[in-house]
Amino acid sequence: MNLLDISSDFFMISFFIYCVAFILYGVAVMGRNWRNRDAEKHTKKWGNIAFVVSSLGLVAQLVYFFTRWKGAGHTPVSNMFEFMAFLSMMIIVAFTVVYMIYKKTLLGLFAVPITIVIMAYAAVFPQEVQPLIPSLQSYWLKIHVTMAALGQSFFAIGSAAGFMYLLRTVNFSSKSKSDRRQQRGVEFTLFSIVIIIGFLVAVFAFRLGGYESVFTQEKAAQGVETAATITTVEYNLPPIVAPYDSKIESYQSFLGVSKPLFDAPSWMNGINAGKKLNTVIWSIISGIILYALIRLILRKSIGKAIHPLLNGIDQDDLDEIAYRAIAIGFPIYTLGALIFAMVWAQIAWGRFWGWDPKEVWALITWLFYSVYLHLRLSRGWQGQKSAWLAVIGFIVVMFTLVGINLVVAGLHSYAGTN
Repeated sequence: MNLLDISSDFFMISFFIYCVAFILYGVAVMGRNWRNRDAEKHTKKWGNIAFVVSSLGLVAQLVYFFTRWKGAGHTPVSNMFEFMAFLSMMIIVAFTVVYMIYKKTLLGLFAVPITIVIMAYAAVFPQEVQPLIPSLQSYWLKIHVTMAALGQSFFAIGSAAGFMYLLRTVNFSSKSKSDRRQQRGVEFTLFSIVIIIGFLVAVFAFRLGGYESVFTQEKAAQGVETAATITTVEYNLPPIVAPYDSKIESYQSFLGVSKPLFDAPSWMNGINAGKKLNTVIWSIISGIILYALIRLILRKSIGKAIHPLLNGIDQDDLDEIAYRAIAIGFPIYTLGALIFAMVWAQIAWGRFWGWDPKEVWALITWLFYSVYLHLRLSRGWQGQKSAWLAVIGFIVVMFTLVGINLVVAGLHSYAGTN
């Protein structure tokens, strides 16, 4: 067994350890409500066990990281699988730091699932080691990417704490217009999370089923002596949308449907454009189905069902954790995602700034958190206003990571996407 095989094994081991840790955090938090007499003792005991288990998961993930580094010959942050796996590891690092300061068991119930979802999302992408392109063959790769990811990880913890604050403080029984607006906002955020989980469930379910359909698209020649090029795209989700102006090479029917329902619009001309739109549609469909099932089981909104779990938690502590996590992450992100990135850009491309989509959204992210800190410190924005900014901020971060890498072409687009 070579190092890359060992690395893959430890990636899976860490994933399952985090799943166990999540269950243990759930036992610690929910058991507090079931056993009121020994609530504090119960939470502390199971919270400590859960923290030890999540720390073991971090150790396993560190083994994954360093064995892949050794086996690949370069820092494993060069494609979407590697970066998202690294980001998930940094989120646990950030959680560990914050937990050691505040000792809030409940934070693990929200932070660990973020890592689990991001690891599952990473596994969607090809995991083969790829040689570094020339512009990435620099020690600045380690400095820029790792520090940017660490800063984003503290933003993730701040977002988790902010969302917990909202779940704790929003009055789900009130019928007032302002409270109803807050309820809808929380529920929409939960619905968005369910859509992501639904997407992952759909992808892995069809993968396990061995689903595959293949399309080809012919691109006209540019000149008389230039031959037309034919590109191929493989679908692992049943094609609701086929690539624009493409031909079916092989098609595996699903629920009696023997061909795509429609082609991607002409303005989405590109072999992968239809596949991306197909993925979005499947994410929404699977998310709606999963959300409906959860609501059917709970017989109430998800936010209203979670709200009682946070009874007895000091909301001011959650507000403080969200702020402190973002305050720690901001200077790290500033150095990694902006300053060191500009230095590397000057070395690699001969300019500090080029308005590449990823550079623009990194700047937008930085400006957003600058505004957050300004409003927090100068305007006294605390409580729900601050919590909503923390949640929205991490949505901006995830669009910078996922939307720009997968949707918008640019110098920073990762190779090896599915």
